[in-house]
Parts: sequence; structure tokens; C-alpha cells
Amino acid sequence: MLVTEPVQALLTRERTLLSDLQAYLQAQGAPAEAVTQARQALQNLDESFLLVVVGEFNAGKSSFVNALLGETVLPEGVTPTTDRIYVLVHGEKGEPEATADPFVVRLRVPIAALDGVALVDTPGTNAIVRQHQVLTEGFLPRADLLLFLTSADRPFTESERQFLSLAARWGRAVVMVVNKADLLETPEQRAEVRAFVEAGARAELNLTPPVYLVSARREQRAAQTGGDEGFRALRDALQARLGERERTRLKLTGPLNAAAEILGGEERRASAARDTLRADLDTLSSLEAQRQRHHETMQGELDGQLNRVGRLLAEFEARADKFIDSTLRIGNFRQLVNSRGLETQFREQAIADLPQAIERQFATMVDRFVESNLHFWEDVQTFLLRRQPSQDIARTRFSYDRHALVEGIAGSASRHLSEVTEAQLTRQLAADTEDAMKGVVGLGAGGVGVGVIGAVLAGTLALDFTFIFSGLAIGSLGLLILPARRLQALRELRVRVAELRASLEGVVRREYEREQERADARLRDAMSPFTRFIEGEQVRLQEAEGQAARLRADITALKGQVDALG
Repeated sequence: MLVTEPVQALLTRERTLLSDLQAYLQAQGAPAEAVTQARQALQNLDESFLLVVVGEFNAGKSSFVNALLGETVLPEGVTPTTDRIYVLVHGEKGEPEATADPFVVRLRVPIAALDGVALVDTPGTNAIVRQHQVLTEGFLPRADLLLFLTSADRPFTESERQFLSLAARWGRAVVMVVNKADLLETPEQRAEVRAFVEAGARAELNLTPPVYLVSARREQRAAQTGGDEGFRALRDALQARLGERERTRLKLTGPLNAAAEILGGEERRASAARDTLRADLDTLSSLEAQRQRHHETMQGELDGQLNRVGRLLAEFEARADKFIDSTLRIGNFRQLVNSRGLETQFREQAIADLPQAIERQFATMVDRFVESNLHFWEDVQTFLLRRQPSQDIARTRFSYDRHALVEGIAGSASRHLSEVTEAQLTRQLAADTEDAMKGVVGLGAGGVGVGVIGAVLAGTLALDFTFIFSGLAIGSLGLLILPARRLQALRELRVRVAELRASLEGVVRREYEREQERADARLRDAMSPFTRFIEGEQVRLQEAEGQAARLRADITALKGQVDALG
């Protein structure tokens, strides 16, 4: 490469730019291959000029290279014989040399045409062995000039079109070569193939590259045929393209085009990450909306359950009212002198199965609450696991970090479902409610289980309401005050029932709210790291967008100055 003072200045700036790009990619957590490509682009500046031959395995690449060099250097065959990338350089002939890349072999040959240039023969782009395709595509970004070989008997196939599209993405300079031109018998056939290849290349490259029709077989038989006219034209064109000034321009342009493609890939990943974050924010909003709907549903369910408890108490009140009205009568003076019998009758006729009915209703409330909460966590888990980000951010640090946090929330839901069984939640909620109800029914802490709460409530109701009949022995009361006493008992009955209703409702609502707060806290604790991640990534991506714009402007400016060298 001709290193004049202006070229040296451009080289220095380009090295700095490529180093900045590599640091940017590492800071953004780009895929390892993107960082490797940026590092390779920087190394390419110090490598020989790479003239890379690509094409399908049956296009005759090895024969073409041998014919171009005027010497049999590479093996030829009708099967995919090249399973390595051969880099041919000028020097004393020796054994193949291994390189840092196990699939790249260096061959030194004493051919003056290779002075200052490395000619690269690649495996076929459509070989049966997938590794061959991968090797060729992976080497593409290193090429300074591509000799794109197609065959006259199958010009510009679909796989060649796809590969040329990839070359265009990397901004490679391309020369189109149609081998086996000796199969074309008339000028019309040659013109038709040339036009077809030109049109196909123009569609992929957005420009019309030069197209040369050659015959490697005819060139290799130069002693008998006088050589191939197409090869002479191609050699003249390559001699002009590989002059010092043009070679320098191509050598500087290649890494810049690679940098533009690498940066474009990171910009696409950043755009996909921003889209993912917006969707994640929608997900968080949706989860919050689900939580709110769940809360409202639970409140509606609770209201319905408490209404059923209210109806049970209203039915008890009606029975107790009837009992008082029918019992506190002068005609029942024999019953009124027997307070123990009076209490027994009150239990049987008024209280009846109220405690058991309330206990059943209480158990139903607990079951419905637990079932609904578990279903909510199942919905959270399903909703999160269904969220799949764009494939554009695959293998990035952003993707790995985000996946870990989403899995953390879903895992929290999963652990909640697997470790906290419905029976455990039922016991916990029932125990909390029982503790609170002890205050209502007037008992101390401890010793009351779910199975005996109905009995406790029955005894309490009896104690609470039989006081109404205390002192009603006929011997201590005048018969004339019984009507007034009956009215007083009815008023006190209603007061006590109202107090019981309010106390039970307060207990149940308080316990529902406590358990709901626990569920909300679990969800907040699981989601808070994800929320912080989204906020942090939004800031990072905004800063990265500015850095990418500056890098893009530097690449464009440098390309303009390199183009001016020509």
C-alpha cells in the first residue's frame, strides 16, 4: 500500500475509529461475533491486499485461480475439493503454513503477480458441506476486492444472488467473472449471458460491475489455443485496479464499509431493544391492570360472600325476634322461672345452625380467595413466559440480562405456585381470621382451630343473648312489666346482631386486605428489579444512540476523504 503523508493521516484516523467502534460494541454488550468483526476490520488495515475469489463449488474456482496465475497451484476436481481457505502470497515455494484460524492455510508461491497481493481461494458457496458456506461467508468482510465467479452453463444462480447480496451489505468491491465461456458458441449467447449477469448483479449491488467472460480451460491450454481473450482483458483490468493508488483506496475503504455494516447491525439491535422495552413497559402496565382487576374482582367476591353472612344473621335475628316475642308472655310464667331451660330453648330455636352456617360461609370465602389468588399468579407466569423479544437482540448482553429478569418474575410465580400450596394458604388465611375473630367472640389467643370455631360462636351467641332473659324469674318481676321487658329485649337483640354483623365484616375485610397486600408485595418484589432494568436500559440506549450517530458521521466523513484519493 502506498503510504503517503495524507494516507498515513487517514490510516491513523481509521484505526482510531475502528478502535472506538470495538469499544462501543463491547460497552453495549453486542454479540461476540460483532466485536470480533470490528477487531478483524482493524487488523485488515495491516494485512496484505486481499483479492478473494468466491463462487459456487462447480464454477471452476480452483481452475480459474490456476489459470490466472499461469501455474497449477491448487487441486482441481468435479467435487468440492477445497475445504479450506487458501491464501496465496508471493514467496519461496514451501509447505502449506497453518494460521491462527484452523480453516485458513497460507501458501507461498514464487509468482511475481502476487507481489503485494494475497489471492484467496474459498470453498464453494453452495457446497453440500455447510461448513464450506460458513467459511466463505465469514471471510467475506476481510476481502478488499471480490472476484465473483459464476459459470456460463448456470449463470447467476439463486445461491449466487444471495451471496452477492451479502457482499453488497458489507460494501465489497466486486468484479464479475463468468467462467466456462467456451461453452457459449455464438456471440448472441455471450451477449445474452453477459446481460443476464449484469442485470442480476445490478439488482443486488445497485450498480453495474464489470463482467468478464473467460475460459479457464482455454487459458490453461494457451500453448495450443493462444490463450483466452477474456483472461487477457481481465488481467489488464486487475492490473489497473491493483495499482498502488487504487489498491490503497480499496484497502482503506474495505474496513470502513465493514464498520458501517457492523455499526448498522448494532443500531438494528438497539432499535429492537427499544421496541422490546416499550413492549415490556406495556407488559408491566398490563400486569398492574391485571392486579387491579384481580383486586376489584376479589372485592366483588367478598361483598357477595358478606351479603350471604348478612342473610344468615338476618335469619337468626328473625328467629330470635320470634322467640322473644313468643316467650316473654304472661302465659309462659312456668318457662320464665327456668333460666337454664330458657337458654336451651334459645339455642335450639333461635341460634339453631347459625354457627355452622357461618363457619361454612367462612370456609367458602377462604377457598374462593385462595383459588383466585393462585389463578392470578398462574396468569402472571403464563403472560410473562409468552413474551418473546425480537431475534435481532439474540446473544446480546441486553437479551441475557432481560431474559434473566423476566425468568425471575415468572420463577417467582412458579415458586409461589409450587411451594405455597392451596392448603397452606388456606391454613394461613384461616388462622389469621380466627385470631382476629377471637376478639369478636371474646376469647383469648390460642387454642381455637378451624374445626371448633362454630362451637365457639354458638357458645358466645348463647352467652351474648341469654343475658336478655336473666332476672326474668316470675318471682322477681311484676307481671305488668313483661311487655316493657320484651320490647327492651328486642331492641337489645337488634343492637347485638348489628354489632356482630359489623364485627364479622370488619374482621373478614381486614384479613382479605392483609392477604391482598401480601400478594401485591410479592408481585412488587418480583417486578422491581425488572422495572429498574427497563429504566436503566432506556437511559443507556439513549446515550448509545448519540454515540452511534457520531460514529456513523465519522465513517461517512472518512469514506468521503478516502474516495477523494482516487
